[in-house]
Amino acid sequence: MAQRRIRIGIDTGGTFTDVVAFDEDSGELVTTKTPSTPSNPADGFISGIDKVLDLMAATGDDITAVCHGTTVATNKLLEGKVEQLGFITTEGYEFMLEIARQAVPDGYGNSYFWVKPDRIVPADAVRTVGGRFDFEGNEIRPFDEDDAVAAARWFRERGITTIGVCFLHSYAADDHELRMREILRREHPDAIVSISSEVLREYREYERSMTTLVDAAVKPNVSRYVSNIHERLQGFTGGRPIPFYVMKSNGGVLSADEVVHQPITTVLSGPAAGALGAALIAQKAGFDKVLTCDGGGTSTDVSVVLDGEPTLTTEGTVGAYPSKIPMIDVVTVGAGGGSIAWVSPEGALKVGPHSAGADPGPLCYAKGGTEPTITDAHVTLGRIPPHLLGGEIPLDVDAARAGISALAERLGLDYERCATGILEISAWNQANALRQVSVKRGLDVRDFMLTTFGGSGSLLACRLVDILDLAGVVVPPNPGNVSAFGLLTVDVKNDYVQTQVAKHSALDHAGIEKTFASLTERAAAALEKEGFAASEHQFTRTVDLRYFGQAYEVRVTAPSDVAVDDSYAVHVASAFHDAHRQLYGYDFRDDPTQQVEWVNLRVTGVGPITRPELRELQSRQQSSTGTEGAPGGQASARRSTRQVCFDADAGYVETGVWWRPDLRAGDTVSGPAIIEEFGSTVPVHPGFTVRVDRLGNLVITKQSTTQEEK
Repeated sequence: MAQRRIRIGIDTGGTFTDVVAFDEDSGELVTTKTPSTPSNPADGFISGIDKVLDLMAATGDDITAVCHGTTVATNKLLEGKVEQLGFITTEGYEFMLEIARQAVPDGYGNSYFWVKPDRIVPADAVRTVGGRFDFEGNEIRPFDEDDAVAAARWFRERGITTIGVCFLHSYAADDHELRMREILRREHPDAIVSISSEVLREYREYERSMTTLVDAAVKPNVSRYVSNIHERLQGFTGGRPIPFYVMKSNGGVLSADEVVHQPITTVLSGPAAGALGAALIAQKAGFDKVLTCDGGGTSTDVSVVLDGEPTLTTEGTVGAYPSKIPMIDVVTVGAGGGSIAWVSPEGALKVGPHSAGADPGPLCYAKGGTEPTITDAHVTLGRIPPHLLGGEIPLDVDAARAGISALAERLGLDYERCATGILEISAWNQANALRQVSVKRGLDVRDFMLTTFGGSGSLLACRLVDILDLAGVVVPPNPGNVSAFGLLTVDVKNDYVQTQVAKHSALDHAGIEKTFASLTERAAAALEKEGFAASEHQFTRTVDLRYFGQAYEVRVTAPSDVAVDDSYAVHVASAFHDAHRQLYGYDFRDDPTQQVEWVNLRVTGVGPITRPELRELQSRQQSSTGTEGAPGGQASARRSTRQVCFDADAGYVETGVWWRPDLRAGDTVSGPAIIEEFGSTVPVHPGFTVRVDRLGNLVITKQSTTQEEK
C-alpha cells in the first residue's frame, strides 16, 4: 500500500483531547475525541493519535506532521503557582516589580477590599547590576562585571535556577544583557535564563520585565512537556522524527525545537487555534463579522473576527501577570461545562469560576465529583443526552439530579428553577465576555453572527441571541473539534518588534527602513530554520502609533513592498487616524496641534502551509438521486423524542431529537428541538429555526427574524 500523507491537529483541553486528521492527498478529514489525562497530558495526546489512526486505517509512517494546541504546560502559571524565580535588573531599579502599575480590577467597582497580588518574584530574590544605557542605546555607565559575577553566584548558592534579566533600555542596546547571560552560563551553568532583549524588544520596563519573567517561569515546564511528546511520537515510526509544531498565541505555529526557546509565545495557544478555525469556517459560510464562543469543560473563550481575521492584541495577561506578546484577542470566562454552582455567603446562586475539570468532573460523570455543575444542569433538564461521545461515556442523571436538588433546597428554590438558574447565570457570564470583545471595542454586537464550538459552546447559543440581540448563530460540523481543525489551518509565524519613538514630523525614513530590514532579516532566518525556502517567505509590517502625549498605542498595518518615504508615512498615519476613530469615536486628523507619534515597528514572518478545504454537504435531493437506500426525507434524521425543559415556567415539553449527520444541505428544523452528534449537542429553543447551509453548518436564527428576511 502506498504511503499516505496525514497531518494531525491535537488540542488538549481540561476535559477532552480533540483530534483532527487531514489526508493531504485525498482531502479526507477525520475527527475524534478522547478523555484528557490531567496527571500526564501526554498520555491523552498519544491516545488521541492512536484513535484517529485506527479510524483512518493508517499507521505512524503515514504521519507527515503533528500540530498541537495546549495551555496545559502553563497551567501552574495561570493559577499563580510559580516556582521560585530570580530577577536581575539595573542598579537602582530593584523595586520595579513592587511599584508595577497603578491598576485595580474593575476600577474598584467590585474591589473595595482588593489586595495587590503576590509578585512573580519576591523582593529577596532580586539582584541588581551596575551599568546603564539611555533610550537611544548610548552607554551612560559601563557594565559592572563584579556585580554580575556576584549576582550569578548568589543565585547559584541559593539553588535558584530560573532567572529573568531585564536591564534599563535594553530594547535599544542589548550588550549588557548578553554579557550577563554569558556570566550566568559560566558561574551558574544549571540556570535557565531569559533576557528581555530576546523576549520583547519593546519599551516600558515593567511590562518587558514581567513578560521576560513569565517566559522564564514556563521554560522548565514547556521543555519537559515538549520533549516528552517529541520522544513518544517517535514510537509511532520506529524512531523516525515526526515534524512537531506547537500553536502560538499570535495565530501561527512554531516547531517544538524553537518553542523551547520562546515558551511564552505558546500561552493560550488552544484558544487561538479555535478562533482561527472558527474564522475560516465563518468566512467560507459568507459571514465577515463574527463573534466566536469556544465552550470547553473548564472555561469559555470568546473573540471577535473581522473579514476572516481574528483581532490581535499585545495588552494581554497570563493569569495575574501582564504579558505583551502578540496574541489573538481572547477573553476567557470561567463558564465551562464543569463550572461549579455554589451558594455565596450572602445566599446567592453563583456559577464558576472553579471547575470540576475532567477528574473528578461533574456529578453525572460518577467519578467522585461532589458539587453540581453546568453539565449536571443540562443533563437533568434533558438538553443533552444521558451520555457523551456517542455513548462512550454514560452519564449518571440521578446523581446530577440529587446534587442540584440539594443546592435548590439550600436556596429555597424548586428543582427546575435552580437548574435553569444555573444555566441563566452561565449564559450571562458568556454574554458579558462577548460584550467585552465587541461593545467595549466600539463594535455593535447586533451586527455580528456568533460562531459556537467546543463541547459545550453551543448549549446556550439561543439564549445568547436573546440576551445580545445577535444576528444569529453558526454551529460548524464537529464543533467539539474546531480548535483541533484550526491547528491544521495555521502557518508558521514569528513576530519581531523594535521600539523607535519619533514624532511624525521628524521621522528618519532611512532609519525606519533600516529597522524594518533588520527585523525582516531576523524573520527570514527563523523561517529558513523552520525549513521554508526563501521563495516561500511572506512578511507583513505593522506600526504602533499614538497622538503625542497619549500613554497607549494603536496598531496599524503598513505596506511591506514599498520604500519608506513621505507618502509611505502619510499612508500609515492616515490608517492610524481611521483606526483611532473606529476604536474611540474621534480622531485629530484635521487638527495641526495634535502630532502623531510613531512608537514600535513590527515585522511578522510567515511560512505558509497547505490548508484543508471545506467540502460542501450534499442536499437531500442530491443524496437520494440514484443512490440505493438513501434517506427518503428530512424526517429520517429525527431519531426520537424526550422531555426537555427550556423554561422553568413552561416546564418540560416533548421535544424531537435529531441526528445531525443525517441532515442535508437545505434542511430546516424548528424549535423546540435537540440536534445531536458525536461530540456535541445543540438545544434549539422554541421560537428559533435551524437551517443547514451548503457546508453543513447549522445556521440558527429567531423565527421572527427569518420571516422578516423572507
